[in-house]
Amino acid sequence: MQELKPIKEGKVREIYDNGDSLIMVATDRISCFDVILNNVVTKKGTVLTQMSKFWFNLTKDILPNHMISTDVKDMPEFFRQDKFDGNSMMCRKLNMLPVECIVRGYITGSGWASYQKTGTVCGIQLPEGLKEADKLPEPIYTPSTKAEIGDHDENISFEQSVAHLEKYYPGKGQEYAEKLRDYTIALYKKCAEYALSKGIIIADTKFEFGLDEEGNITLGDEMLTPDSSRFWPAEGYEPGHGQPSFDKQFARDWLKANPDNNWTLPQEIVDKTIEKYLQSYEMLTGERLA
Repeated sequence: MQELKPIKEGKVREIYDNGDSLIMVATDRISCFDVILNNVVTKKGTVLTQMSKFWFNLTKDILPNHMISTDVKDMPEFFRQDKFDGNSMMCRKLNMLPVECIVRGYITGSGWASYQKTGTVCGIQLPEGLKEADKLPEPIYTPSTKAEIGDHDENISFEQSVAHLEKYYPGKGQEYAEKLRDYTIALYKKCAEYALSKGIIIADTKFEFGLDEEGNITLGDEMLTPDSSRFWPAEGYEPGHGQPSFDKQFARDWLKANPDNNWTLPQEIVDKTIEKYLQSYEMLTGERLA
C-alpha cells in the first residue's frame, strides 16, 4: 500500500491530492484562538465530515458543492484504514476564492463587541437598542480576507470584498462579490430555518466558495459544523447575555479562565466538547453517529 502525504495541513484538516480530486480528512485536532491545542477530541473529525455531508445534500438546490463521496471504498487503498473511515471526503478540485463568507443572524461575539462601541458590525449600521444575542431583523453578510495559518482573518466591508476579488479576477470583482453574498445569505436562511425546526439556533457561520473548471461558483471546504458556526439550543434561548452553545465555546471559556493553560485542556472539558458536537449532530440529522 502506497503511503500518502498531505499536500496541505490546516489547523484541523489535512488535504491529499488524488489526481483529478482531493481527499479532505478532518482530524480530531482542536484549535482555539487560531492555536492548535495539545488535546485530541476523539470522533470530532467524523462529526465535522458527516455534518458537512448532511448540509451539502440539503443545499444542492441552491448551488453545487465539491463533495463527491465520503465512502472510503471510493478512495485509494491508503484511506481504507480505520483512522480515515467516516472523517474523509473526496472532493472536486476548486480554485478557492480568497474571501471567507461570514453571515450573522444574531448579534454575539466580536459583532456584539463592535455594536456596543459603534452601533455597527463590519461597517453595517444596526438598529439601536439591541441586546446581546438578539436576533437581527435580517441576516447580515460580513466577509473577511483569509489569513495564512498563525495570522488572524481581517474583517472587510462588502465594497472592500469587491476590490479584493477584483485584484485576483480582473473584471469579475463585483459579480463574484454579489454572488458570494447572495449565496451566503440564501444558504444561511434555508439551513437556519431547518435547524430551528430541530431545536438549534444557528447564530452565525462561515462558508467558503471556489470556482470549478467551468468557472461556476461552487461551495467548498466544510459547511455548518460546530467548528465553523455558533450553534445555540433553541430551548432556553434568552437575549441579554451569552448563550450556551454546541461548539468549542466550552474549550474557549476554559482557556480564557485559565490563562496559564499551556494550550492543554483537562479531559473533562474535552469530553464535554465532543458530547456537545455529537448532540448537535443527532439533533440536526435525527441519526446517531455510526
